[in-house]
Amino acid sequence: MTEIAQKHLAYCWIARGDRVLFLRRGPGVFLAGRWELPGGTVEPGEAFEATAVREVAEETGLRVRVTDELARDSWPDVAGRAMEIHACVYRVEEDGTGEVVLNPEEHDDFAWLTPHEAGRLEMAEHFRRLL
Repeated sequence: MTEIAQKHLAYCWIARGDRVLFLRRGPGVFLAGRWELPGGTVEPGEAFEATAVREVAEETGLRVRVTDELARDSWPDVAGRAMEIHACVYRVEEDGTGEVVLNPEEHDDFAWLTPHEAGRLEMAEHFRRLL
């Protein structure tokens, strides 16, 4: 029997008024061209909330703090690997209102969108379910 690996992700719902920050994955990275919330992989021994804060800083340059959990979801790996993905989405507040500075190794564009506007973008199904 094949053992199913587990991968844990943490994402952030960063709102400014009725708009939420979405990032587009850059060329040459997994799921290039698709839009997503800021976030990423939980490192061994790292709390989900700490991952969310760290990933936002690395991907956008913004400083945030977690206020509450918005959603949890799980799904099989979209690349077909023997892996189950588990993700938490956290509502966060910014520490001030900074400018978004993307990490060009991961993302090539960003937009502040209403959930309705974001629903028209190309994105992974787990983000679409959240909207």
